[in-house]
Amino acid sequence: MIGFPEKSKQRKEKQKKLPAAFLPEVNIGLVGHVDHGKTTLTEALTGKWTDTHSEEIKRGISIRLGYAEVTFYKCQKCRSPGCYGTNDKCIKCFGKCKPTRTVSFVDAPGHETLMSTVLSGSALMDGALLVIGADEPCPQPQTREHLTALEIVGIKNIVVVQNKIDIVDKKQAKENYNQIKAFLKGSIAEKAPIIPVSAQQKINIDALIQAIEETIKTPKRDLKKEPRMFVARSFDINKPGTPVKKLKGGVIGGSLVQGQLKVGDKIEIRPGVKDKTDEFRPLVTKITGLQRAMQDVEKAGPGGLLGVSTKLDPSLTKSDALAGSIVGIPGKLPPVLNEVSMKASLMERVVGSKEEISVEEIKTGDVLMLTAGVARTVGAVTSASKEKTIVKLKLPICCESGDRIAISRQVGGRWRLIGYGEII
Repeated sequence: MIGFPEKSKQRKEKQKKLPAAFLPEVNIGLVGHVDHGKTTLTEALTGKWTDTHSEEIKRGISIRLGYAEVTFYKCQKCRSPGCYGTNDKCIKCFGKCKPTRTVSFVDAPGHETLMSTVLSGSALMDGALLVIGADEPCPQPQTREHLTALEIVGIKNIVVVQNKIDIVDKKQAKENYNQIKAFLKGSIAEKAPIIPVSAQQKINIDALIQAIEETIKTPKRDLKKEPRMFVARSFDINKPGTPVKKLKGGVIGGSLVQGQLKVGDKIEIRPGVKDKTDEFRPLVTKITGLQRAMQDVEKAGPGGLLGVSTKLDPSLTKSDALAGSIVGIPGKLPPVLNEVSMKASLMERVVGSKEEISVEEIKTGDVLMLTAGVARTVGAVTSASKEKTIVKLKLPICCESGDRIAISRQVGGRWRLIGYGEII
């Protein structure tokens, strides 16, 4: 969960400003088929178990996006391959290690019915770990679906993790490795390194960290661009029964993808909330606090996850009510669309289905689920041709010309990824 930016005065006094190496620089997603070990791998890397929702614990699967941060270190003495870790002492020579950078991990659900959450999370990622269990044939339905999602949103920096090597023999591990290589051929991850690990036993985690450091570089950030933040979570941090005078404003959390935000900035949130006429109106408020890596900061740029305290009525932000929104400077955000016109590019076959099902052309009257950035909505097709598809949306989204949106359709009672569209 993204931390709460506002803290007590006493705690603020005890805080020390973190060096640059300890502030998150990139967001790395963990994607892959259900039960292939994404959440366990997140814990092996960061020490945090990201399934904290009661329903997640009961069912044993990830439902919401999970978040965790960790600082990577490299030994300054032995400099041997695999001399990476997550603490300041080398596990091989016990020498002093130097921090290289801090990364944020986004743990995406693998269950087929939660694909829309995966697609929305992909918009927050600078790179990804594609987790594939060595104990099952490759590819599994969601393995294929998640790789396609990464291709749609343009994530090219990928490390493939061959997990669960502790429960297979050498022959099975090698056969699975060859299956992975064949599956990746011709895809965006064809040249991605494949690292065998056991997340459960924490085996080969040092080699995985090295692959991450060498493959998923920190992108160049332009702080002069207009700020734009994707909202993945929103919540009310006030306890029941808090006196009115002590109530704190609503909190939003997500990732800043460009520009810079500062405490005191006036911001706009789109699409916003419904008014009495059932129309969505943008929200305008002021930033009262910023937090990265559990530290209060005065300003923040892209990289890592960001918590933003505001002056909003907390009832507007509770229960992720603003998740899927975009934040920026008032008047500088993309327009709010109740209808989208797009050029659709469809796949040959439905992604994620065990059966080989061909994708049918989009036609008037079809109901589609569209994922744009971190927002997802359902809409009915009012006009369809090879050049242009028009969809009337149930919930508005913020998009501009040239943006890509993922297209899903119900197949066999489940939403399946069938392609993407480019906003016209």
